[in-house]
Amino acid sequence: MRWRLPLSVRLLAWLALNLVMLAGVFALLIGTEFRLDALVAVTAGERVQKVADVLTGELAIRPSGDWGPTLARFSEGYGVRFGLFDDRGQSVAGPGMDLPQEVVERMRPFRGGPRSGGPPGRPGIPGPSEGGMGAGAGVGRRPGPSASRGFVRAGDPPSYWAVIPVPLGRSEGGPPRMGRLVIQSPTLSAGGLFLDAGPWWLAGGAAVLLSILWWLPLIGGITRSLGRMTAATEAIADGRFDVALNEDRGDELGRLGGAINTMSRRLEGFVTGQKRFLGDIAHELCSPLARMEMALGVLDSGAKDAQRQYVSDLREDVRQMSGLVHELLSFSKAGLKRRDLPLEPVLLEPLAARVVDREAGGDSRVRVEVPPETTVAADPELLARALGNLLRNALRYAGDSGVIRIRAESDPEGVRIAVSDEGPGVAPEALGRLGEPFFRPDAARSRENGGAGLGLAIVRTCVEACRGRLAFRNLQPSGFEAAMRLERADGRASSAT
Repeated sequence: MRWRLPLSVRLLAWLALNLVMLAGVFALLIGTEFRLDALVAVTAGERVQKVADVLTGELAIRPSGDWGPTLARFSEGYGVRFGLFDDRGQSVAGPGMDLPQEVVERMRPFRGGPRSGGPPGRPGIPGPSEGGMGAGAGVGRRPGPSASRGFVRAGDPPSYWAVIPVPLGRSEGGPPRMGRLVIQSPTLSAGGLFLDAGPWWLAGGAAVLLSILWWLPLIGGITRSLGRMTAATEAIADGRFDVALNEDRGDELGRLGGAINTMSRRLEGFVTGQKRFLGDIAHELCSPLARMEMALGVLDSGAKDAQRQYVSDLREDVRQMSGLVHELLSFSKAGLKRRDLPLEPVLLEPLAARVVDREAGGDSRVRVEVPPETTVAADPELLARALGNLLRNALRYAGDSGVIRIRAESDPEGVRIAVSDEGPGVAPEALGRLGEPFFRPDAARSRENGGAGLGLAIVRTCVEACRGRLAFRNLQPSGFEAAMRLERADGRASSAT
């Protein structure tokens, strides 16, 4: 059973879980009180202690006169400065260091010094667990209260200092004499000795990656749903109502998908009903208009000279009405073609030649520039009707402005068929509405230019029935172009119109 939670609740729950994860990291920082010395003591204590153990072990087997060169060698090897001091801050060996007051304070005797004695064979040298970044900070043990006192940032310019208690040997018959190993570095990393940035970068990258992976499924699901809805609404805006969105989501996006599905079905019913109604009306008007034309012919044969002009005007009106009814019938028939209309390969060059011969009658202004063997997947009747309406529209509105071209070219997306002229074009604000039923870019209507604004609507309906796309644009410096884009077709082609 799917939980039906609002999208806002899902987002807030995901955010809360992400914050819980980050709070764990924050709690770790709180545990260190955001102290730089505490962070270094936690992350670098083991590394510094190991270096101190190796160094003190080597000093224990060398005479005190060789301690200076030994410290210099370690300094050169690690890229930091090593110095050896007694517990009063007096230099015992190593380069001269001007110790800041903060460092001197951390050289006071640590609480709970190292145990007397040492491992066999190394009298007076404490084992690895007997020192550290503070007293008693052995490997694998939580540092004591004074552990964080072993690291400080001080000086001018600021440097980073580490203070580690080390044995300087035994007094005659007394306990081990303690000293302080001081490490100075101009940088926090100290060549990786104080702070190794690798684990921190790794931890930060892991936190970022985990957050991305945490949000990716939710964000991906939302964007995929929105992308499908955008594509569906664009298809509906283009007059393609056969969309089906997933309604299984239990949030607002699921409800929106269901609403879009319902809207597309109702719009398809409205549009189909409108076109069927127009077709029925146009079909019913054909018979009375034909009878009216026959009656006007009879009247014209018996009319007197003074009456013939009235009869002629009336006959012209009836012819215009017949043309309008024919356009309505063509528009409704093209719109009622099923979306799964079977398409067939159509050879474009002979079809274009027949359309030009029928619509232009050999007009020299019309030029066909279609490569031979160009074949598209279409319904021959609908394609011929669309191409004829575009050519008729160009002849009507371009006038004698220049050449009218019918061009076709193939590209990876299919075949582009364009009808262009060199006329005045269309107002830019009207380009977006071309192809709407009954829309005319100019307000004038006369017997000379005629038309009811259905020509380009018929073209769009025919092209969409062939599963193609139609676009309009103005040309520069003048002219207009209507372009169809259809799928290429292979196999035996038909050139019937």
